[in-house]
Amino acid sequence: MRPATLRAEGWGWLHAGRRDWAVRGLDLRIEPGERVLLLGPSGAGKSTLLKAFAGVLGDDEGDGTGRLLVDGHDARSTRGRVGLVLQAPDANIVLERVGDDVAFGCENLRVAPEEIPARVAEALAAVGLDVPQDRSTSALSGGQQQRLAIAGVLAMGAGAVLLDEPTANLDPRGVPEVRDAVLAATAGTTLVVVEHRVDVWREHVDRIVVLAPGAGVLADGPPDTVLREQGAALGAAGVWVPGLVPRGKRPPRRAGEPLLAAEALVVGRDGEAVASGIDATARVGGALVVLGRNGAGKSTFALTAAGLMPPVRGRLAALPALAGCLRPEPFRWRSRELLPRIGSVFQQPEHQFVAATVRQELAIGPRALGSGDRAVADRTAEMLDTLRLGALADANPFTLSGGEQRRLSVATALATAPRLLVVDEPTFGQDALTWAALVDLFAQLLDEGSSVLAVTHDERFADALGAERLVLA
Repeated sequence: MRPATLRAEGWGWLHAGRRDWAVRGLDLRIEPGERVLLLGPSGAGKSTLLKAFAGVLGDDEGDGTGRLLVDGHDARSTRGRVGLVLQAPDANIVLERVGDDVAFGCENLRVAPEEIPARVAEALAAVGLDVPQDRSTSALSGGQQQRLAIAGVLAMGAGAVLLDEPTANLDPRGVPEVRDAVLAATAGTTLVVVEHRVDVWREHVDRIVVLAPGAGVLADGPPDTVLREQGAALGAAGVWVPGLVPRGKRPPRRAGEPLLAAEALVVGRDGEAVASGIDATARVGGALVVLGRNGAGKSTFALTAAGLMPPVRGRLAALPALAGCLRPEPFRWRSRELLPRIGSVFQQPEHQFVAATVRQELAIGPRALGSGDRAVADRTAEMLDTLRLGALADANPFTLSGGEQRRLSVATALATAPRLLVVDEPTFGQDALTWAALVDLFAQLLDEGSSVLAVTHDERFADALGAERLVLA
């Protein structure tokens, strides 16, 4: 399929219920076959722009100005010319089985039925998703879901491929694998990648475009030129500039008494083990990070440690410093008993949102603990300020960017001041400034005697907290 031309002419978008524009006054032209790395701080409108080019922003979601064109036609009338992988991996999944999900886009584009099986097999092989095609999509890890979403777009053979944080949920070994697969499969296709990992893509794109929040283009040009001439300004704006790391490596923390201990622990779903032989301890004032390849069972272990899933076998015990007078098995605790003891942040932030506004979301935990109106208001205001969400207090959580949703999910867990915070991919989608703010927040929690158990692929995060490491095979 011939590559597509993408063009924005004075384009802007204001999300429904917001005061500030996500993007405004954007003038941009991306030539056929060009490879562009789209950068900008969290909330700069990068994901919004990709959705608009793909024609999936509805009139009921906000108000737009200017024009957005694909091959000279309104973007909303050219669906199929543009393939989009959304930031949240499971948001891309439609069908129950892996092979059917990859075939879905091809079928909608009326690809000849006899061609589809080969396309599906080639796309799955390209992204390294080595699972049976009848595997349930709900049984995949977040990183495997990311690979599945990319495979679905590659199989379509679109004229432009737009990828929103395509490597964010992948383990370090999988990042270059998937990047190289994308580059090979999109040869000759227009490619736009939103990514905070600049060093992963800088040598493989023709151009870097940087968006400024609520405005137009902050920088545009060849990668080396942009990073050399405007690196300092971009770093100050929150862009991850190679060589500019916002926090250094801290020495390991001297942790205190144990809060939660796992011994020969086996975790899994529906009684089927996915990780075994886990020995680990979360301690007062200590950070424990859980590392490993996609599908190793990291998220399942986190859910088990948080008391949201029962162990398959082995021992997981809350010690008196955490359990108090409760029984030692966290999965037997009621929700009101969990709230002040263990806070949970899921891998997909939107899975834990239930309220209509950010402010209401933050108030749910404190109200469940019986806090009065004044205490709830004070705690909510504190969380809004700490995680830089004040301007979004009245926004719908589901309209936030991926990075903003992650900060909100952390804030909702912290609102009840738990002794142990279990977080899954806490730095996903963060720019350099918000990443540093999260690190400072977690460091403060540790200084105050809380404990952090984090599933992550972010070695810088582990270093910045001086964390103990647990690697799942």
